Amino acid sequence: MSPTFRSLRIRDYRLLWTGMAVSNVGTWMQRVAQDWLVLVLSGGSGVALGITTGLQFLPFLLVAPFGGLLADRLPKRYLLMGTNAAMAVLAAVLGVLAITGVAQVWHVYVLAFLLGVGTALDHPARQTFVSDLVGTDDVANAVALNSASFNAARMIGPATAGLLIAAFGPGPVFLVNALTFAGPLVALALMRSAGALTPDTVERRPGMLRDGLRYVRGRPDILGVLAILFFVGTFGLNFQMTTALMATEVFGMGAGAYGLLGSIMATGSLAGALLAARRGRPRRRVVVGAAVAFALLEIAAGLMPTYWLFAVALVPVGIAALTFITTANAYVQTSVAPAVRGRVMALYIMVFMGGTPLGAPVVGWVGEQFGARWSVSGGGLIALVGTLLATAVMARRSGLVVRPRQLVRPRVPFTSAAEEQRAA
Repeated sequence: MSPTFRSLRIRDYRLLWTGMAVSNVGTWMQRVAQDWLVLVLSGGSGVALGITTGLQFLPFLLVAPFGGLLADRLPKRYLLMGTNAAMAVLAAVLGVLAITGVAQVWHVYVLAFLLGVGTALDHPARQTFVSDLVGTDDVANAVALNSASFNAARMIGPATAGLLIAAFGPGPVFLVNALTFAGPLVALALMRSAGALTPDTVERRPGMLRDGLRYVRGRPDILGVLAILFFVGTFGLNFQMTTALMATEVFGMGAGAYGLLGSIMATGSLAGALLAARRGRPRRRVVVGAAVAFALLEIAAGLMPTYWLFAVALVPVGIAALTFITTANAYVQTSVAPAVRGRVMALYIMVFMGGTPLGAPVVGWVGEQFGARWSVSGGGLIALVGTLLATAVMARRSGLVVRPRQLVRPRVPFTSAAEEQRAA
């Protein structure tokens, strides 16, 4: 088997990857249909659309820590079964409301928030379940293949949703998404490896969330990666908004040209994920290098003089973005103690996803005040400065000189506060 797909040789991971590939298509379909339904119900209100997006991302700040706690305490297989079943029900409810014509904007608000809660509980378990299935040596490859699946679905789902909405309206799209959750549910039910059926869990004790925070606070390398992730994710990865501004305001193009930009960038993202899948163990120097490369490429993309040059520039931007995201994810997973991995990954998800409600309005304001080009290049500039500052602080706290070969992963054991008190 090709090194790019080596994790797929493991039966249970292959089942999970296949099931999630099906579900990812449905997820992208629902995103398009949900936005369309909100616009129809609100009379084209951009404010209503922004509220819906904010409500769906808000649980990553409120609920994700508890998702990480559950991922450490409970068997992840059963936790994932519960979250996927719950999200299927929510999609079906929204589908029925839309088809019967009784859906109102507040229904979408409530269901979007609940779907965000389900996703925030699901993601820490899903991310760390990969380690249980493939082992430490293949985590980076598996994380990259998960990203490849997500971005391949990004190329299929929105187009499929558009066709279904044009033919039948948004309601059936939600029902199709509900059905796609059968993919991961069947996959989870068919698993039989020790990592899936008898995973290591942590017994309940007071102060578990505090233990996770204390562990991360004592790891300057993890803090540095999370800081870089914050700047890149919050200010650099707002392409759903910035490409729309560039297409319409700078180049005077329509919705079709905007949609094409999304597909072009998804192609670069898919290529970046597949390239990342060929690498070995993740290193901090790759995280830093990919973040710097992404920021510089984004700055350059915002300066492109024509639509087609801007479109072409998005391909390397997508490659650099996915190289950074997959390497940062794998680095954090493989360098933390297994007993606290769920809680640490929950913090990772909070930083990565929870920054969107903060960064999007800032980038949008910059575009409104200074022009659409600055919404792209300005985001890249903030990401670049933030990455360099975080790297300098990370190196100083680690006692390192900032040279690529010295940005290596330390091994730090995990001990809870209760264990430290007993040792004292």
